[in-house]
Order: sequence, then C-alpha cells, then structure tokens
Amino acid sequence: MDAREQSAVDTPEVVQPDAPVTLAPEATEPEAETSDTETTAPVRKPLTTEEIMQAVTDLAARDGSEISADDISRLKQQFYALHNERVRICREAFVAEGGNPDDFTAEASPLEESFKNLLAQAKEKKTAYRAKVEAEMAANAERKQQIIARIEEISTDADNAGRLFPEVRELQNEFKTIGEGPQELNTELWKKYQEAVERFYDQLKINKELRDYDFRKNLTEKEALIAETEGLLKEDDVIVAFRRLQEIHNRWRGIGPVPKDVREEIWAKFRDLSAEINRRYTDFFVERKATERANEDAKTALCERVEAIDLDSLTTFAAWDKVTADVIAAQNEWRGLGFASRKVNSRLFNRFRSACDKFFAAKGAYFQKMKEEQNANLERKIALCERAEALKDSTEWRKTTEEIERLKEEWRTVGVVPKRQSDQVWRRFMAACDYFYQQRKKAGSGARRTERANLEQKNEIISRLEALEKDETLDGDKLRQQVKDLQAEWQSVGHVPFSAKDRVYSRYREVCDKIYGRLDASRRTGRRENFETTLAQMEGDRQKLYRERERLLRVYEARRAELQTFENNLGFLSGKSKNAQTMLADMQRRMQRLRDDLGDLEGKIKIIDGKL
Repeated sequence: MDAREQSAVDTPEVVQPDAPVTLAPEATEPEAETSDTETTAPVRKPLTTEEIMQAVTDLAARDGSEISADDISRLKQQFYALHNERVRICREAFVAEGGNPDDFTAEASPLEESFKNLLAQAKEKKTAYRAKVEAEMAANAERKQQIIARIEEISTDADNAGRLFPEVRELQNEFKTIGEGPQELNTELWKKYQEAVERFYDQLKINKELRDYDFRKNLTEKEALIAETEGLLKEDDVIVAFRRLQEIHNRWRGIGPVPKDVREEIWAKFRDLSAEINRRYTDFFVERKATERANEDAKTALCERVEAIDLDSLTTFAAWDKVTADVIAAQNEWRGLGFASRKVNSRLFNRFRSACDKFFAAKGAYFQKMKEEQNANLERKIALCERAEALKDSTEWRKTTEEIERLKEEWRTVGVVPKRQSDQVWRRFMAACDYFYQQRKKAGSGARRTERANLEQKNEIISRLEALEKDETLDGDKLRQQVKDLQAEWQSVGHVPFSAKDRVYSRYREVCDKIYGRLDASRRTGRRENFETTLAQMEGDRQKLYRERERLLRVYEARRAELQTFENNLGFLSGKSKNAQTMLADMQRRMQRLRDDLGDLEGKIKIIDGKL
C-alpha cells in the first residue's frame, strides 16, 4: 500500500489556536499562545526502545519550560507501539507452541515501569511550570490594573498634568516592560491602558510641543509598521505571516498615541490589514480540518466498499477480474487521498489493508482451483475438435449440420480453458466447422443469388444513411430515431457475397460513426451551455463552486475507471467473425465517447479553477 500511511503516526499534527487575534480600537490583543506543533514537523525516523528510553530520560531531566506536550505524546506513542509489538510476538509464539490464546498473560515489564516513572516526572515538571507561569501572569495583570488606575487618576487632574507628566512616562515604560497577563484579560487591559493614556494626553496643555513631537514620531513609526504589515499579505506561508503579525502588534503596543485627527484613520487601516491576515490564518486551519474530515469520510467509504465485497458470489474469472479492477481502483483512490486526522489515520489504513489482503488471498485460492478445472475443460474441447474434424468432409449436409450444431452447443457448455491455449483450440474447432459450412455453401448456387440481392438492399440502406448524415435540418431526436430504424432494417437483411462483406460493412460502419459523432457533438455543446449557465448562478459562492468541482472530479474518476475497464477487456477479444468485429467496433466507439467526456470534464474543472 502507501508508505505515507506508515509514517503518519510519527508526523505531529498542526494544532489550530483556539481563536484568531481580535483587535480593539488603538490596541491589539496580546500574542495568541501557540504551541510548538503549529507547524508540521518533518517525518521522524522510528526510534528503538533504547533510543526512546534515552529520550524520555533526557526529557525528564529538562526544565519544565523546555518540555512540550508533543514530545510526551510522541514518545509515549512510539514506546507502546514497540511494547505492543513485543507482546503480540510473545502471544503468537505462545499459541504456536500449542497454548490457548485466552490463557496468554504478558510478563510484567520493568522497562515499562521505568518509562512510566520518567514520563510522570516530565509531566509533573510541565504542570509545575504552567502553574508558575499562570501565577506570574496574574501578578502582571494586577500591576497593570494599578498602573491604569493611577494614570486615570492623573488624567483627571488637569492643573497638575504637566508636573505629573514624568510620572506618567515612567508608568508607561513600566507597563511596557511588564509581561503578559491571562489571555482573556490582555485585550481589555490594553484597551483601558490606551484609553487612560489618551485621556491624559488630551488634557495635557502645558507641554504641547513635546506632545506634538511624540505624536509625529509615533505616527512615523506606526506608518512603518503598517507598511510592514501590508508586506505580510504577499507572504505565501500564512503561519509565518501570522507569527510576524504578532511581533508587529507587540511593537505597535510599545508606540504611544498619534495626532488625534489621524488617530482613527491609521488605526482603522492597521486593524483592517490585521483582520485580513487573521482571516487567512483562520481559513487555513478551517480548510485543513475540513480536508482531513473529507479524507476520513472518503477513506472510511473505501474501507466499507472493499469490505462489502461478497466473495461467495464471485464464481467466474470475469467477476473476479471486474472486482479486482474495483479493488485496484479503490487502492489508487486511497493513494490519491491526503491524510485524515492523526488519531484515525493509522487505524483506517490498517483496516483498508486488511480488507484488501483478505480479497487477494481469496482470489489466489479461487484461481488455483480454477486452474485445475481449466485443464480438464481443455481436454474436453480437444475431443470436440477431433469430432468436428472427423465430420468436416461429410456431404450429408442436413445430418452433419445437425451434428456440428450439437457439437457447438456442447462447446458452449464447457467452461474456460487456460488462456494461452484458448485461441488456439477455438481456432482449431471453428476451422473445422467453417470448412464444412463453406463446402455446404458452395453446393447451393441459389444462395448466391440471394446474397447478391441482400447486397443491393444493404447498399440502399447505406445510401439512405448517407443522405441522413448530410441533412442538417433534422434535430437530434428525429435523426437518432431514423438511424435506429435503418439499423434495425440492416440487421434483418441476410448474408451478402463473401467478397463484398468487409467492404459493405466498412461503408455502413463509417456512415453510422459520422452520424453518431454529430449527435455526440450536439449533446456535448448543449451540456456545456447548461454548465456555463449553472456556473453563472454560482458566481461569488466559493462553497458551491468547491462542491461542484468535487462532483465533477468524482464523475471524472468514474469515467476514467470505466475507460480502463474497456481497455483491459479489449485485450481479451479475438476472432474474425462478423459478430466479433461488430462487438469490437462498438466497444471502440464507447471508449472514444468516454475519452471525449473526460476532455469535457477536464475543461469544466479548469473553468471552475479559474473562478476560484
């Protein structure tokens, strides 16, 4: 199957933050807490038990700030994957020695206890570190509230605003140096802080020159940050853009107010740019989650599709080949799907592989059994060939004809033979039968006159078909009905002279192909117009366009699988009889229609891609 499935367990899943950054006027929310797993890490080489124990020992020795939940989860998953594999091997050995699987009990593993203790130490350090960080954040929030209260108090004392200006500057510097508080309070604290500082500056009359200088300097710095933020819109990696935006927000918060007449304008511009980057970031994770859910649903459906195969109903090679093509198509579909969520991806892969292995094991057993039956069938068909060859020179036309027809009927009751002898024994049998019929045909001169009359009648039908092909006034339905009537009339006409058989049939097939090609072109044009009308109604609705694109992809895959089935079956057709040639020509026409449909579907998908 697909090697990517085996590595899915070792690939950490990117975790979407709880919510995007929400901005308030002239303030931004503090940087959202992100984990080390927000970007997809490279696929790691599977570790041995000794390497895992060394890794968990190193992890337990680290400081709590250096321990990540992803490291804990990954080591635990890899350790128990190896541990469970050892238990499975022990159980199989126990059963192989004659033990009852229900009586098997795995021996206690000192290594497992040591692993658990080390992992518990790492978790305790991580928990202690988180508690310490939360306590520090609570203290930061309390001090920030005190600073805000003091600035608000000063801002109400207009008479002493100039004298208290240095204190306000010190409070601002202290506020900027204080670390982050709890995430749910950061936005509110920054908003209150900015409002308090703005009220103070609005009332500050004494040092207007200094205030104006600060305003101009702050405006220049914020305009530079806006230009830098605009550049992030061109960044292809939305996660990198989001993280850089958090850095810009931190720098924005460290810059004081700007002139009042441009304050709302510059804030609105920065806010709108930030909102667009946040939207792209959120959409990225929403789309990936939706893709993972869609992949999970598609993989589950493929598992159910293979598991639903009724093996007992497959009693012929054709049936097995048809279902084999379906299973292989399912495997190809599986390879074309991306990953599902990490918690179900490996389980779905094991389920799908188990269903496929069961099918191919049953197929191998069936083909071994049928090989023996085919050899017996070959012996029976060789005996029929010998009987037909003994009758081919007989001149007792009626009696021998009946006998040969009985041989042909018996031939049909014999099952399949090995493929490498199938054509050879068939040609031997038909050569004897055809030789007798040709001798019988030569004996009847009246049959020739009938064949010439049949030839004239078929030439007349061809002329009428050629006239229909050139008649541009007929609509599709009427043209199709008249062609079917003439084809039915053609089938009712008997044999023509052997020398003219291929030529007249070639003319007949050529004109029919032209007419049906014209009908197919008309049908495709109508469908293209309907499709363009439907797309016009979806204009602007990306979700509908995505759904329509997925529907067309499913139809495309179904058509491609059908074409592949025809191409496979084409290799099994042989024989030069009229019926065989007719079947071959019909199959080739249907294959060409499928190719045309695939071309139309590709064009439609490209149109939708252009609109997306």
